[in-house]
Amino acid sequence: MTRQKVKMAFIENETARKSTFKKRKKGVLKKAHELGTLCGVPICVIINSAYEQNPEVWPSRETANQVVSQWKTMSVMDKTKKMVNQETFLQQRITKATESWKKFRKENKELEMKNVMFDCLSGKTMVSRIEKTELRDFVYVIEKYLKDVIHRIEILKRNEESSTALVPVAATTTSSVMPVVEMGSSSVGFYDRIRDQIQSTLNMKQTTKDLDLNKKQW
Repeated sequence: MTRQKVKMAFIENETARKSTFKKRKKGVLKKAHELGTLCGVPICVIINSAYEQNPEVWPSRETANQVVSQWKTMSVMDKTKKMVNQETFLQQRITKATESWKKFRKENKELEMKNVMFDCLSGKTMVSRIEKTELRDFVYVIEKYLKDVIHRIEILKRNEESSTALVPVAATTTSSVMPVVEMGSSSVGFYDRIRDQIQSTLNMKQTTKDLDLNKKQW
């Protein structure tokens, strides 16, 4: 049988509230003992409630006095360097969530432009059909993949040169690396053509915009 989720609200019934207090107090003290034992940190718990005449101090008043004295001797910077109020805490959460959102947004946009790039390569679409606002992102993805292709070509060429130097000339009749290099070279040419199409599209759209402005003036 699964446990029901506890509703975090003030318990109106006094009997139920007192019973919950006793159970929760035992849990807090148990966790404090585990924290001090497992992590070796000085810890004390002071509980003041309406159900007991005097505040309860755990594990003892002597230990509590030592922990409080150690706290008082700390500098103000050490005391407050990790303290946050509710406003600061929420601001940190908002900043973290915003950064995470920007990261996922960038990854999704790159994936979208990557699909458009391969659609252009396969002839399913044309650069002129891409919105002007997305052309900048499209160019960024192309430049990124172009750098990767050039880097891979350089690595393959270096590997081919090193293998050619080690193997005798008579034995090097064919190379299995060359077709990959040629494919990379054609990819470079494709990226160059796409960039030219993008530039032409931008120029064409700018010319159209200028003509519309001239018509409005007339």
